[in-house]
Amino acid sequence: MANKVYQRVYTQLESITKATVSLRASGVSNDELAVVGGRLAQVVRIKGEVVTLQIFSGTEGIPTNAEVVFLGEPPTLKVSDALAGRFFDAYGHPIDGGPEVDGEEREIGGPSVNPYKRRQPSQLIPTGIAGIDLNNTLVSGQKIPFFADPDQPYNKVMADVAMRADVDKIILGGMGLSNDDYLFFRHEFEAAGALDKIICFINTTENPPVERLLIPDMALTAAEYFAVDKNEKVLVLLTDMTLYADALSIVSNRMDQIPSKDSMPGSLYSDLAKIYEKAVQLPTEGSITIIAVTTLNDGDITHAIPDNTGYITEGQLFLRVDTDSGKVIIDPFRSLSRLKQLVQGKKTREDHSQVMNAGVRLFADAQNAKTKLENGFDLSDYDHRCLAYAKEYATRLLSIDVNISIDEMLDTAWELFAKYFSPAETGIKQAFIDKYWNGDKVSI
Repeated sequence: MANKVYQRVYTQLESITKATVSLRASGVSNDELAVVGGRLAQVVRIKGEVVTLQIFSGTEGIPTNAEVVFLGEPPTLKVSDALAGRFFDAYGHPIDGGPEVDGEEREIGGPSVNPYKRRQPSQLIPTGIAGIDLNNTLVSGQKIPFFADPDQPYNKVMADVAMRADVDKIILGGMGLSNDDYLFFRHEFEAAGALDKIICFINTTENPPVERLLIPDMALTAAEYFAVDKNEKVLVLLTDMTLYADALSIVSNRMDQIPSKDSMPGSLYSDLAKIYEKAVQLPTEGSITIIAVTTLNDGDITHAIPDNTGYITEGQLFLRVDTDSGKVIIDPFRSLSRLKQLVQGKKTREDHSQVMNAGVRLFADAQNAKTKLENGFDLSDYDHRCLAYAKEYATRLLSIDVNISIDEMLDTAWELFAKYFSPAETGIKQAFIDKYWNGDKVSI
């Protein structure tokens, strides 16, 4: 913190809202920290001499003559290898009973990596989840969200990805987690014996919502330390970005800013972009890959939060329940990884793209057959085979429960093709048919 001699102290507040206070002050900078009546605050707006501060724990009980002490610096995080295996709050303080981390103090929320120093992503990140690895393959340095309804087990999927991903460090930024979710993550990581490569920054529902605004910056500052300084592959998991955006809205509304679409602040796009654009593949082996959760309101992807997110990220992974198999799956029709072609067939087996396309096309044919059935039309033999295939395809490959290697996924797909279809019906190149087809078509 700044030396006490140079701290600026004020005792006259001009206005107080539920989340902010305003006063006249000079020599103050954007994002600077302050203490208002003993509570931590941050500068969010400067208009002439009038400075507005957001109070992280709320303004209830703060008098107009409360002492305001400007600290002369923005929020910081102490970074070192000692971060690994630890759980922290939104301010970077330990919540796991361990000691404070001693390390280099770094400002959070700084600029993203210079584009000149970026490299095109080319490293595969396998997750063991076929709905991702087979159909929407992830690449290091990518930024991609899960879109999910609030009742979907997205935190379980995030934990599974963390446990299975082939990376050096995993950093979880939890925003608005219930205590059960927090304990779930902690138990999963401890039970897997993976704490040595996991770092968590946690805001629970018991903490002030405004504190959620610090979580992504804390997580990404730690990520940059390990990726840039240590040349490590870092996976950042952020859940839930909808609750982060809601916190932005709270502060914006209480500052009397005119809301934009869906009551979100007009700055929503840039607020989200400054987080997602931290994803990077560096010229060294270091990288930051960001997987986030954006919960949907009644499945509405046109809401401002997923809508803006879609313009920033390189695709999305859509969770839904498959009615035929009863499994939660990665929806092959609404999911997309815009960078998958950078690794499919290059870092994976040569037949990857052909198998992926055939699998999804046949699954789509099954949906068409289902529509025919619902409308009272007769089904052909091919329709019946598609429906049987789709149920097994969803169970054995699209389900989030699947945990196998990419080669095993490809072999499973070939097995299903041979079980339900002729080689010609798959539309796969003859050269691959000759090499990988593993049986005669079985009539059902």
